Amino acid sequence: MKISSKGRYALRMMIDIAQHNTGEWITIKDISERQGISVKYLEQIVTNLTKTGLLLSSRGSQGGYMLARAPEKYTAGQILRVIEGNLAPVACLESNPNVCERVNACPTVHFWGGLHKVINEYVDSVTLQDLVNESSQNLGYDFSI
Repeated sequence: MKISSKGRYALRMMIDIAQHNTGEWITIKDISERQGISVKYLEQIVTNLTKTGLLLSSRGSQGGYMLARAPEKYTAGQILRVIEGNLAPVACLESNPNVCERVNACPTVHFWGGLHKVINEYVDSVTLQDLVNESSQNLGYDFSI
């Protein structure tokens, strides 16, 4: 399994929106400038995020995007699955139940199943708020007075 640039950029976009959450709509142009990602590419990503209810959108000159809920209510897994689909490391694990004709004779199915479980547990344990906090620490922000 390899996360595409759309998946990586979707996480960056959601972190950016969470970091700049003032209750006002955030434009895709502002996100593009801060993240160094083209507006056209972000437009492709934001469509899926709004369709699935992860983001709210408003049209017009004062429009833009904002989170539909608090950052701690999102997981990295939710965001990635919207963009990437199933995070299975092998194709035979993409459906449940496993419909592979060799599932009962496959010597590696349990290995791949274990890896899939670890991936899902990890991405579902990290919230958007965790990513925001980590990003702030890595950027060296110091808000002490």
